[in-house]
Amino acid sequence: MSRTVSSWILSSARNSIVTQGKGRLYSRCITARNKTKWKLVFYGTRLFPMGSWSLDNAFFLRKAFRHTSTEEEQFSFQLSPSQINEVLRSHELSHKILDLDGKNANSVLKFESNQLASNTPIEDRRSAATCLQTKGMMFGVFDGHAGAACAQAVSERLLHYIAVSLLSRQTLEEMELAVESMKPVLPMLQLHKHPNDVEYREITSQYFENLRVYWQHLLDLDTEPGFSLEEAMICAFKRLDSDISLEVQAPQENQFMRNIALQVAFSGATACVAHVDGVHLHVANAGDCRAVLGVCEEDGTWSTLPLTRDHNAYDESEIKRLKREHPKSEEKTLLVNDRLLGILMPSRAFGDVQLKWSKELQQSVLENSCDPEALNIYQYVPPNYHTPPYLTAEPEVTYHKLRGKDKFLVIASDGLWEMLSNEMVVKLVAGHLAQFNMRKPQLAFEKPVNLGYMHNLLLQRKNRGTGSLDQNTATHLIRHAIGSNEYGEVDQEKLAAMLALPEDLARMYRDDITVTVVYFNSETIENYYRNR
Repeated sequence: MSRTVSSWILSSARNSIVTQGKGRLYSRCITARNKTKWKLVFYGTRLFPMGSWSLDNAFFLRKAFRHTSTEEEQFSFQLSPSQINEVLRSHELSHKILDLDGKNANSVLKFESNQLASNTPIEDRRSAATCLQTKGMMFGVFDGHAGAACAQAVSERLLHYIAVSLLSRQTLEEMELAVESMKPVLPMLQLHKHPNDVEYREITSQYFENLRVYWQHLLDLDTEPGFSLEEAMICAFKRLDSDISLEVQAPQENQFMRNIALQVAFSGATACVAHVDGVHLHVANAGDCRAVLGVCEEDGTWSTLPLTRDHNAYDESEIKRLKREHPKSEEKTLLVNDRLLGILMPSRAFGDVQLKWSKELQQSVLENSCDPEALNIYQYVPPNYHTPPYLTAEPEVTYHKLRGKDKFLVIASDGLWEMLSNEMVVKLVAGHLAQFNMRKPQLAFEKPVNLGYMHNLLLQRKNRGTGSLDQNTATHLIRHAIGSNEYGEVDQEKLAAMLALPEDLARMYRDDITVTVVYFNSETIENYYRNR
């Protein structure tokens, strides 16, 4: 990015027309050079208006590196390379699966994750866990809107709901007996978290009680729960969204807990969760996060296998679903300006009770709340709001049986996919893999030498000259997402400018980005087929 472009970014922001309404911000940039179609952005407050801890160092750029306003007199886009790396790497998370008795039996080799804020604080969340009472690992990415509250709650709770859905009746009975006897309950998940990942401890006990009600419901079923993985994921998504809705309607004497329940229900979050057990991969998606598989073909070339579809107004299946669920008289008002009721981009999400409850219920809950406006929560009924719910958290679940050529899975919020195509993401991860593999000594050339093999050698030779700055592949993707020029190469000046954008401008040029890359153990997967 040249200095001219940097100056244009600043001047275009200062010439923007911005009008504020209650709890939302509408922005239209008047310059013709900016072709971005602005979303209707809902701005929420901090997730937790009171409490003993702070988000000051958790999710947004250090104030020394990032401006707070375009009106600052000493405005500069300049960041040093070390500052750039510090910002990009501050939320890196890597975890390698340990060998068991010298033999790695897990089909997941390792995972790498990272996130970069645009909103302050970031509205994205992520989760990763190893299942302890059942088999497998889970990975989730959650994209919040109208604040971070809903994404925070879903990231803490959803994997536990899925885990409970997979437990046998005997295990559920043992857990219930332990609670009744006031004994510790065996943990269901081993969470893999970054030290800065927020955990809301003050409300954990309430979340656990509602999770217990869920497993009591499963025990009340006449037969063994026996959900398939697909059924378990669907049931968990729907049950958690139902609990979010019910929690805010229930009487609550603790005002702090009441405020949290309000913020969670009146904000929203899309979710994409992958469950990996041996060669069995299930991906549950509600909204516009995305999961893409990187496949290395026999000739050495790479291909892309999408495992989700975006649930929005651009998807024909979603349009047909919405039309089926509402009267014909509403066909022209369901989707306005490519948004649900003219408001929301995704057509599936947790929370967002404004698009699920009746007008009367919304009014009743808010009238019985203590100053919801202090939490940036306002009653807003869209035009043509006749037959709610218009929004669902029911996921679409995709099953894929892993093969030896399936090398990695990328799960990310839409902030990444708005910048990079599926194919470019797979290409960047494959190039990153090739770069690290070339550091290992090679004893001999493969024979016969085919075009795919030669392509990989050329890719390695090209990378040898430049070298990746990042050990973490998720960071590598984020660096390219915000810093690439028209040739697909990272422009350091553009990268610095995009990272230094002030808080009142950053959201116009990039969204929050969260990325998790899961690497598969090809040897374990191939052994599965050899031993059949």
